[in-house]
Amino acid sequence: MAKHSHQSWKQDHPSTLFSNSVEKADRSVKQAMSHPEEIAMEHAFNSLARAENAHQNALDHGEHLDMVEQNKAHLDTLRQQLNEVEEIVEDR
Repeated sequence: MAKHSHQSWKQDHPSTLFSNSVEKADRSVKQAMSHPEEIAMEHAFNSLARAENAHQNALDHGEHLDMVEQNKAHLDTLRQQLNEVEEIVEDR
C-alpha cells in the first residue's frame, strides 16, 4: 500500500506560503536586476503576481501577523525595483 506524503500544517499555512512566495520573488527580481532581459523580467513579474496572490490568500484567512505585513512591505519594494528595471529595458 502506497504511503501518502503528508505535509505539515506549517507548509500549508497561508502566512508561510506568502513568506516563501516573497523569497522567490526576491530572487527573481534580483536576477532581473543583474540580467535585465525580457525573460528574466517575465519570470520576476510572474513571481510577484504569485506572491501578491499569496498575500491576498493570507489576508483572506485572517493572517494579520507582523510577518505578513513585513513581507507585504518587501513585496512592494520588489515591485518598485522591477518597474525601474523594466523602464531600463524598454529604453534600450
